[in-house]
Amino acid sequence: MVLKIVQTGEPVLRRRARELTSEEMTSPAIGQLIALMRDTMRDAPGVGLAAPQVGVDVRLAVIEDRAEYQAALPPAELAARERQPVPFHVLINPRLVVEDPTPVEFHEGCLSVSGFAALVRRARAVRVEAFDEKGQPVSISARGWYARILQHEIDHLDGTLYIDRMEPRSFSTQENHRRYWASRTVDEVRQALGLNEPRG
Repeated sequence: MVLKIVQTGEPVLRRRARELTSEEMTSPAIGQLIALMRDTMRDAPGVGLAAPQVGVDVRLAVIEDRAEYQAALPPAELAARERQPVPFHVLINPRLVVEDPTPVEFHEGCLSVSGFAALVRRARAVRVEAFDEKGQPVSISARGWYARILQHEIDHLDGTLYIDRMEPRSFSTQENHRRYWASRTVDEVRQALGLNEPRG
């Protein structure tokens, strides 16, 4: 069974989600929600899903960047994005700390802004302190694409969407992104769009 992924405009996507109590973290209800979110993320398919995206106002996200999602990408693109497979895991009540603020810009999409993509700048490396589905504390250090996923999903828990951080002139349908921009480097995209100087 998969859940409905709500789309931008739904109020739940614009609220700061509430923290789960230690009792809730290991409750059957949250266990079931995690399983449904995992199935929904894989069905979409996506590399992350936050509870507000399925209409549930709690600080919970699931993450997974499967090797099969990366199989079609050229090695040079994977290297540029610092992208490697990430096994399935759960984040409850995450706290994010930027470890390397160097801005890195790539196109992002979102399951709650279906059918679109845009250039988004993210910090290169982050650390996340959270709890797992067993209520145990976890600490994750991530860089590159994994760091981007974590920032994107934790933004959801704060009521922020990538469209709040995007380069507006790069906003595109996914179809046009594939047609015109996907094969170009970020520098080439910026040049073509008249965005030679990155925003501060």
